[in-house]
Amino acid sequence: MFYHECWPLFHQDNHLLVLYKPAGLIMQRDYRNKANLLDLAKLWIKDRWAKPGNVFAGMVHRLDGPVAGVVVLARTSKAAARLSEQFRKGTVEKQYLAVIEGRLPQETQRLENFLIREGRWTRIVSEAAPGSQMAALNYHVLDSTSRSSLVEIRLETGRRHQIRAQLAGLGCPIVGDTNYGASQALAHGRIALLACRLSFDHPTLGTRLRFETTVPRGWSWPMAEDNRNRPLWTIEEYEETGLVLPAMRG
Repeated sequence: MFYHECWPLFHQDNHLLVLYKPAGLIMQRDYRNKANLLDLAKLWIKDRWAKPGNVFAGMVHRLDGPVAGVVVLARTSKAAARLSEQFRKGTVEKQYLAVIEGRLPQETQRLENFLIREGRWTRIVSEAAPGSQMAALNYHVLDSTSRSSLVEIRLETGRRHQIRAQLAGLGCPIVGDTNYGASQALAHGRIALLACRLSFDHPTLGTRLRFETTVPRGWSWPMAEDNRNRPLWTIEEYEETGLVLPAMRG
């Protein structure tokens, strides 16, 4: 486990650290100096292996703050460069689960849109424009009711807020994602989007690795898994159990 008995650590070796990011925990330090996954990982590595001096941990991809799921960090600069190249080339397989409002027009579909960033958010534009990027994903509806749907998503590209913007563009925002049109917020600002599977080549061995997380407790769709085997959804819920995160130094 990482910092809590219900906080999954999927893999560790001299080159990689693969772990779960709770919703509400940002990936790296910002101007607010808040707790973040990258600094926590460095502190954990330093303590776990009694490392003197500075510890290296490299971020090679990111999840939005309100999103939970599987993340890989590099433990060496060589691993960071090789993993980053895999992400750039699109050889990393990234799959998500989302609970959305409403029902999608097709059970299975490939979406391709041009996206453009506007401040903190991303919107769809009708055609290529200066600053826009093409974004593509494939979705498959796993289950649905008259009001919501459970959807599996496979990314072809990794644009900022891509899934959130593209699903909202179909009139089906992710549950809790009020910034993209959801009808109401969820507790702690989380949204019902989970990076559930990540597959890539080991940066030195070349073997294909695949990591998967179960849905967190309290997920917005009923699931069969036993709660005891499921992580908590948000960092706030970990803190409510008594977890005290290490202080972030400036």
